[in-house]
Amino acid sequence: MRRQTRERGLCELYQQDPEGADELIFGRKAHADRRGFLRGAGLAAMGAVVGASIPFHRNMPAGLIPAALAEDTAGFTIAGKDGLRVLNDRPLNAETPAYLLDDDITPTARHFVRNNGIAPTKIDADGWTLKIDGLVNQPMELSIADLRERFEVVRYALQLECGGNGRAAFNPPASGNQWTVGAIANSEWTGVRLRDVLNAAGVRPEVIYTAHYGADQHLSGDPAKDAVSRGMPMWKAMDPHTLIAFEQNGQPIHRMNGAPLRIVAPGWPGSTSQKWLTRIQLRDVVHDGQKMGPTSYRTPRYPVAPGEKVPHEAMQIIESMPVKSLITYPRSGHTLPVDHRSLEVRGHAWAGDEHVTEMHVTTDFGATWQKAELESPPNRYSWQRWRAHLRFPAKGYYEIWARATDNKGRMQPFTVAWNPKGYLNNAMHRIAVRVKV
Repeated sequence: MRRQTRERGLCELYQQDPEGADELIFGRKAHADRRGFLRGAGLAAMGAVVGASIPFHRNMPAGLIPAALAEDTAGFTIAGKDGLRVLNDRPLNAETPAYLLDDDITPTARHFVRNNGIAPTKIDADGWTLKIDGLVNQPMELSIADLRERFEVVRYALQLECGGNGRAAFNPPASGNQWTVGAIANSEWTGVRLRDVLNAAGVRPEVIYTAHYGADQHLSGDPAKDAVSRGMPMWKAMDPHTLIAFEQNGQPIHRMNGAPLRIVAPGWPGSTSQKWLTRIQLRDVVHDGQKMGPTSYRTPRYPVAPGEKVPHEAMQIIESMPVKSLITYPRSGHTLPVDHRSLEVRGHAWAGDEHVTEMHVTTDFGATWQKAELESPPNRYSWQRWRAHLRFPAKGYYEIWARATDNKGRMQPFTVAWNPKGYLNNAMHRIAVRVKV
């Protein structure tokens, strides 16, 4: 009987046995110090695959998939979005390739899409109302016109990131949409401060948490079920940058980004920022709505081994997102023209409720680091532009890694601790560059 075989992709091979994949593909065996020196045929094989010699091959960690091979460029675009890769169609989710996120303000057409249910099909901004109830002195029902007329209208550049951004890199794989690095955006949002609206309703002393509700439909079609209903502690709701927004980049919000009304709670998982907003309830307990359960948007309170089962009582709700950065120029796989050995690299950095104080880049797999220029943000909770001018000592294959450090001294790691749902991956972003001569 003929033995059946199954083909495995490069990422699957490395997920199952990274050092074995090294040996199988490149003839490279890992050493005890994990440096994984390439020699002879193995070095030649890897150089042939990436399309150039590798000047700093001695610094490459064992089991590292070259960035030139790690990008997944498969996918297709959706209407009204420029170049996004669709990860799922029920619910619809799509991310933006890093090189399309180079703008300081993310264009609406390049803002990622994250849905938990089915987006509403009937959207009437003129007839839309928002209910404020629960533990308030004066329940209210407000139109968008009411919000504009009764409260100060503000406009901020605010970063929103999906809590599962980076999930595709976890090993063993975590369930959920396999985001790479593109579930992040920094658009300008116009609206009113959530705290102003809540204060107008009169917040009772016993209130500790908000509860949010939207017009999207549960995937089951059951009208009694919410697609997602999350909330936040009152201190975050009262932050002056937490908005009830009705414009995105000076225009009505894109339908897939929550038109006509949404919450923007910057620096926290995007699921906190309810889309298609219809109701805000104030509660004296932590909200227990859909996607607030023991595994949704929660991580272990302590480090766990990859694949380990974590009891529900050991999981905690994600609040501020970790420090992170992205290389937006050049696009990974860039080749310098002949007789060029220098390159400007740039991108953005952000840090949840904090801010970024330093950026560093490396071209020799982390053996040495160069400090990058870092700009101040236009307002709190906006990402920050960074750039660096790099020189390459010889022709060949290089990887550029980027590392941000926040105001509390926390910096991006090369890899992050595993967690069951693949949240909060803030590992350093890396791209491939080739130098011809």
